[in-house]
Amino acid sequence: MAAAVIFKETKLPGAYLVELEPREDERGFNARAWCRRELADAGVETDMVQANVLLNPHAGTLRGLHFQRPPQAEAKLVRVTHGAIFDVIVDLRPESPTYGEWAGFELRRRPYRALYVPERCAHGLLTLEDDTEVTYLVSGYYTPGFEGGVRFDDPGLGIEWPAEVRLVSEKDRSWPDLDLDAGGVAVAEEVAR
Repeated sequence: MAAAVIFKETKLPGAYLVELEPREDERGFNARAWCRRELADAGVETDMVQANVLLNPHAGTLRGLHFQRPPQAEAKLVRVTHGAIFDVIVDLRPESPTYGEWAGFELRRRPYRALYVPERCAHGLLTLEDDTEVTYLVSGYYTPGFEGGVRFDDPGLGIEWPAEVRLVSEKDRSWPDLDLDAGGVAVAEEVAR
């Protein structure tokens, strides 16, 4: 019997924790980490066009909260290959029942699971260990003119980061607070890289 990909719903519609179902023997294990058919059956984006790797030498490194505006919006499938992160999704979809809410998840190399971030949601992460490496697939190409962000310490969001933020780029410090009245993804102006 082939291993399956297991989808666990989160409080944010369309966002899933994606767990592996390992098949073990004396050699170790084999597990399916990606299956277009199983992802499609779960209703998630299956046309991933790019894979990225983040290496973060120091615990307390924060990246985000980032998104791309439609029509260049992108979904992500995020997995930790070494170390640990606290991964956050902010729902920026005005039609969603969880519009303006956030959810956070601890991801580590083990247990083997990933986080699926739907389109039109902001995404950010905080490293919990030194030398943390993250691999993620994206459904859209990076398009600078459609880039947006929300400040990681926006008091209106009240994200409860589980560790001290020690290192964050000037760009990520400069994102505006989320203005829910302005329609979510339309709120943040592009900041040049």
